[in-house]
Amino acid sequence: MPGNSFGELFRVTTAGVSHGPGYVVILDGCPPGLPLAVEDLLPDLQRRRPGQSRLVTQRKEADLPEIWSGVFDGKTDGTSIGIVFRNTDQRSQDYSDIKEKYRPGHADFTFDAKYGLRDYRGGGRSSARETICRVAAGAVAKKVLAQHGIRIVGYVKQVGTVIASIPDPTSVTLEQVEATPVRCPDPEAADRMIALIEEVRKDQDSIGGVSELVATGVPAGLGEPVFDKLKADLAKALLSLPAVTAFEYGAGFAVATARGSENNDLFIRKGERIGTETNRHGGMLGGISSGEPIVCRVAIKPTSSLSRSQRTVTRSGEPTEIATRGRHDPCLLPRFVPMGEAMLALTLVDHWLRWRAQCDFAR
Repeated sequence: MPGNSFGELFRVTTAGVSHGPGYVVILDGCPPGLPLAVEDLLPDLQRRRPGQSRLVTQRKEADLPEIWSGVFDGKTDGTSIGIVFRNTDQRSQDYSDIKEKYRPGHADFTFDAKYGLRDYRGGGRSSARETICRVAAGAVAKKVLAQHGIRIVGYVKQVGTVIASIPDPTSVTLEQVEATPVRCPDPEAADRMIALIEEVRKDQDSIGGVSELVATGVPAGLGEPVFDKLKADLAKALLSLPAVTAFEYGAGFAVATARGSENNDLFIRKGERIGTETNRHGGMLGGISSGEPIVCRVAIKPTSSLSRSQRTVTRSGEPTEIATRGRHDPCLLPRFVPMGEAMLALTLVDHWLRWRAQCDFAR
């Protein structure tokens, strides 16, 4: 099954299913000498794990990583880093009723169409539990980037019709994001988001929203025209995450109604470098980083697994109804934030390594 690896110089490969023994991630290309221990992976893994609040699925997984290779005497040794996670709280019996039914909004039908079979227990390879591998790899990428002054923060911008007020995305701190279980740095909006999520949960329903991701300290020059533009790889990275249905950066879709004179960011001198007065371009011009903060957003659909009854068909095409049992998030946004941060970090570290290789050769 192709499509399980991401990146060129900093390459991530994942394997595993949610109702199997566990997951494994192989990380190639991490520079040697980086201090790395299990404890470095835990903060982001704990932000992603299930059961962390009443707003998310109550599946109980410790999500404890085991580093099997690539680290010696507390530092990366330049070889492949292998990290393993063991599943401990599977309830495969919750899915026995859907063995012959297609769940609306899921990949059941498309997996059958592609392979002629599927793992119906939690979605198999399409399960969002696969993102545990990405978050672990992203934590390593963040450590590399932090050594070079690059910082990444994500947060919930919108849930349903509730939109947070974020005057300056670059000033948002991790502490502000983690101050509320919905991971929104606007306290007033966060309270309304929580109330909305509780409302849809009681209705046996779900709700979607928007997450905003910000990277500061990114140098100008990252990105490979024409097919590996930084914006293109960011879009691929984030759209590869489960439930993501749209991507935009900078002003995004607002450019459709703007005039060029309104949309252009004017160049100015900023100390020892050249920058722009505004950042409607979201830190990327021509698919190459400009040195301004990278700001992007993704839309997350409502959770497809609902305990209320929905119409569907069986694998043989017979009409039936389905109500998904099990433990599912009424809103995916709170747990999405570390996943989005991870894919932003993995994209940036890969392009940073490619940029550094070119710079070292040219200079």
